[in-house]
Amino acid sequence: MSQTRSNEAFVQSVFGVYRDAACTREERAQSYRDMAGFLPPRVNARLAVTGAIDPAILDLQERVRAHALETEHFDPKQVQLLIFAMLMAELSDAAVIHGVAARRAGASWEELQAVVSLAYVFRGVSAANRGAEMLIRIAEREQELAAQESFPPAATAD
Repeated sequence: MSQTRSNEAFVQSVFGVYRDAACTREERAQSYRDMAGFLPPRVNARLAVTGAIDPAILDLQERVRAHALETEHFDPKQVQLLIFAMLMAELSDAAVIHGVAARRAGASWEELQAVVSLAYVFRGVSAANRGAEMLIRIAEREQELAAQESFPPAATAD
């Protein structure tokens, strides 16, 4: 991912410490790690900033997210393919995160390409181009995660 993590000490000095009484920051982060294999930088920023400034809204956001993602109507692979499709149609770089999550849930490269092809029908060549680039980024991220899993995990400040 091209995004980088913010300096934790700087974030805390500006916004304060995480103070969500409903869940620890690590507990909040774990659901993202379970889904995608990593904590996306923007999510990390939201947990740190919103968890310090307005922990009540953070709790509501996370409860709504869990309710929507853990639906009985779709299995986890379908949920991630749907989210990948929505983000792909918007040409959002966040589609990569959900592409990784879809692969972790069992999606094939052909299924992800089918989503890109559907986005092409409604978004045009830019979706086809961006989609191919995203599939490469998903493959790169998978490779990074596989390399991390073969080594002991590094300590984090999350």
